[in-house]
Amino acid sequence: MEIRWKTCFKVASCLFLLYLCINYLDLMQGFLLKAVGAAVPLLIGGAIAYVVNIIMASYERHYFPMSKNKAVVFTRRPICMLAAFCTVIAIIVVIVSLILPEFLSCIQLLLSQIPDALKKLVDFMEKMGVVPEKILIELSNLDWQAKIGDIIDMVSAYFGNVMNMIFMVITAFFSGVVVAILSIIFAIYLLASKEKLHDRLNDIIDSYCKPKICEKIRYFSAIINDCFHKFIVGQTTEAVILGVLCTVGMLVLQLPYATMIGALVGFTAIVPVVGAFAGAIVGAFMISTVSMVEAVIFIVFIVILQQLEGNLIYPKVVGSSLGLPSMVILATVTVGGGVFGVLGMVLGVPLVSAAYKIITADVKNKTAKRLAAQEKSEENQEHDETAHA
Repeated sequence: MEIRWKTCFKVASCLFLLYLCINYLDLMQGFLLKAVGAAVPLLIGGAIAYVVNIIMASYERHYFPMSKNKAVVFTRRPICMLAAFCTVIAIIVVIVSLILPEFLSCIQLLLSQIPDALKKLVDFMEKMGVVPEKILIELSNLDWQAKIGDIIDMVSAYFGNVMNMIFMVITAFFSGVVVAILSIIFAIYLLASKEKLHDRLNDIIDSYCKPKICEKIRYFSAIINDCFHKFIVGQTTEAVILGVLCTVGMLVLQLPYATMIGALVGFTAIVPVVGAFAGAIVGAFMISTVSMVEAVIFIVFIVILQQLEGNLIYPKVVGSSLGLPSMVILATVTVGGGVFGVLGMVLGVPLVSAAYKIITADVKNKTAKRLAAQEKSEENQEHDETAHA
């Protein structure tokens, strides 16, 4: 048996890496965490570029697609990229402007109602005779507004003095700004040279991998890209439809915070299955600060809307494009959310969809080969029997 130096080097490298991982596990974990932390702007930039590219590619298909004018060809990418970024920013601004002001006013209303609610609770307990009279007298004489202020002061003191909090807020703010700037710069670079990067990656794959492996890599990456593209487009479309229907329905029923809750339900609906329910819970809580009857009406309305969305809208818009059964989507969201949180809910569905398509295609391929082999075997058997006869 011939011993190759390349094989020996690969085995020795794997054993050495395994030795490092076993004996220096803490050090390796710290190194990986630092590496991931340093790569956060690149990861965010890649995600931004992928989402913006969907809009940019659509704009490029409509930006004088048949024109061969040099000025048009030269300006197509930067103009469409700028338009795509402006579209994303406009969507974010609209959502924030619809949600934030009314949400803050609701919080202020809720805080102003707490003292009266506590006094009513004390009066109720006094009528029911649940609490001893001495305690009720002390509770009724308390200045609840002042007590709430004391509680807020205690919470502020618990989290540290004002200067430390200001320093932490400023540090976090500037760190977030730096990460955002680096992410956007990296996203712009990816979008501007995506064709060149695609060609370089293909050259690297062709240079270091065998033809069969290259074919499999391209096959898997094409399916994953198709699933993520369809998921983003379909989920966004479904979220917009759900948000509009929620807003229109609330306006018809004359429920408060219609535009705000509609925008919130639509925004949270980006998370499959459970997202809209989370937005509906927040909406019901906000409406309950105005009227409990209207909150109950909203809950009934949102349940009916969710049934309509789950049975008609989602299967048509998202489910059919991904090719996943509803039970698989629900299981994926549950497991992904339990392991990786919201990010697991969002990324789990397209990844499972890609795995589902790959496994389904492989099963069909193997089934077809098995049936072909059986047919060939039966033909050979019939031929032998005929020849023997």
